[in-house]
Amino acid sequence: MTILDKIIAHKHLEVAALKKIKRAAELEKESLFSREPLSLRDYLLKKEKTGIIAEFKRKSPSKGVINSRSTVGEVTSAYARNGASAISVLTDREFFGGSILDMKEAAMLKVPILRKDFMIDPYQVVEAKAYGASVILLIAACLSKAEVKKLAGTAKGLGLSVLLEIHHEGELDHICDPVDVVGVNNRDLKTFTVDIQRSESLSHLIPSDKLKISESGISDPRTIQRMKKWGYDGFLMGERFMKQADPGQAFRKFAEKLKSGV
Repeated sequence: MTILDKIIAHKHLEVAALKKIKRAAELEKESLFSREPLSLRDYLLKKEKTGIIAEFKRKSPSKGVINSRSTVGEVTSAYARNGASAISVLTDREFFGGSILDMKEAAMLKVPILRKDFMIDPYQVVEAKAYGASVILLIAACLSKAEVKKLAGTAKGLGLSVLLEIHHEGELDHICDPVDVVGVNNRDLKTFTVDIQRSESLSHLIPSDKLKISESGISDPRTIQRMKKWGYDGFLMGERFMKQADPGQAFRKFAEKLKSGV
């Protein structure tokens, strides 16, 4: 059993337990549920932004603890202040040390918030909206085409943007109408090896009506410049900043280098 298999198995148990604690109808009464979500597409295309979806992540199964000191408030506010197009917040607790309340705190900022989790049930989509997300992530590697379509449709019905993550050519058929943005994860979720060339090889295969972002393994502004030539509009980055003593300052310096063309 791979780590992804373990995560999904645990996620089914977790969601079943959450449904017993608070029904979807109760989630719809949360104050943030009625708020109009921000468009990920619009923010990725804003010229004054960096195109970076900056991530808040405490730990991961492959790297262990990445940053246990920095708070979600100080990091995400620095991301937003220094030009992040969106902010990704890990909400999985068991494997990534995250919390839905981390996302709720970040949702006070004026940028789209991506709920980074393993979405398997429409309940999680409603929960995402209730706690301030503007975007949900769907991972093709752990969902069937029918499941992607169902979850994406639920999200669009709530006004949320949908980011579909793929890893290889065989997952291209998961792309459907409700998907706004397709992300190519350069990290193999089974082996956790990273290969930036995955973004290059898949770039011309993604439908032209979908925005493209590249995820994982990006650590140099020059890599982003190269990926823009491949047609990418966004870049999801987390560990590059979170492993620093001051992630917000690390993001600011990176954004300055990117702007200057270094």
